[in-house]
Amino acid sequence: MSQIAGVTATGEPGKKPTVKFHTPMTVQNNTYAVLQKGNGATVQDGDRLCTQGTVYNAKDGSQTMSTWEKNTPDCSIVLNTNTTNESYYKVFVGQKVNATIAFGVNDQNSSGTSYLMVMTIISRAKALSRAEGKTVTNIPSNLPKVTLASNGKPSLELNGYQPDGKLVVQPLIKGEGAAVKSTQTVDAQYTGWYANSDGTLHQFDSSWDRGSSAQFSLSQVITGWKNGLTGQTIGSQVLLVIPPDLGYGSTDQTDSSTGKVTIPANSTLYFVVDILYAY
Repeated sequence: MSQIAGVTATGEPGKKPTVKFHTPMTVQNNTYAVLQKGNGATVQDGDRLCTQGTVYNAKDGSQTMSTWEKNTPDCSIVLNTNTTNESYYKVFVGQKVNATIAFGVNDQNSSGTSYLMVMTIISRAKALSRAEGKTVTNIPSNLPKVTLASNGKPSLELNGYQPDGKLVVQPLIKGEGAAVKSTQTVDAQYTGWYANSDGTLHQFDSSWDRGSSAQFSLSQVITGWKNGLTGQTIGSQVLLVIPPDLGYGSTDQTDSSTGKVTIPANSTLYFVVDILYAY
């Protein structure tokens, strides 16, 4: 990964930097420059990073995007060799919190648009791959039973449970992280089921089967998820039983490519959710 020359940044580490470079400039993909060294903890393999970012048009120096003003950091970067671009991985690992790094982005379109994406690392933490915390012991005996595979994927047995039309939110593992806010995006591993008329469970979705967690803004998910996960702590595993009026109601959910019904209308939904992070 080659370095970009001629870009500088000044200001207090961890605050929005003042970035300067000569224009017009053309940058290529997978180029970078460390503009400010950090003064915090060292970034390691397996960390989740939160970064504040600013994007500049390399042609005229104009700012096209910034997360600093509204304090909306991106916390989606998890550093591992399986999912992180190799070039970015090598740049981030070993940096310290409050470092500022510029990355080149070239859209390779007819107008030759190039951008500088300037990212400041504002925090690092060990990234969770599954729920971690204290096992909850006082779970009502009439609720569905959850068992976990060795990799953490849950299985569900209804255990004779009969839904009563109310939302059930039952922590199974109590994480030690911060409480989730209703305005946040949640990074989660989850599996979802519905039961047909004879009580047979059908799995309709699972992030575990896709091999990676999923991110959801709680302002854009079904009400049962928003109400059920708000107030739960990062690191927790939660059983949700969601009545139809807090799920998909009287509307069939269908596969967009095949048209096949994936969740029948008026279904009670069952989810087991591992809350890995919220931001």
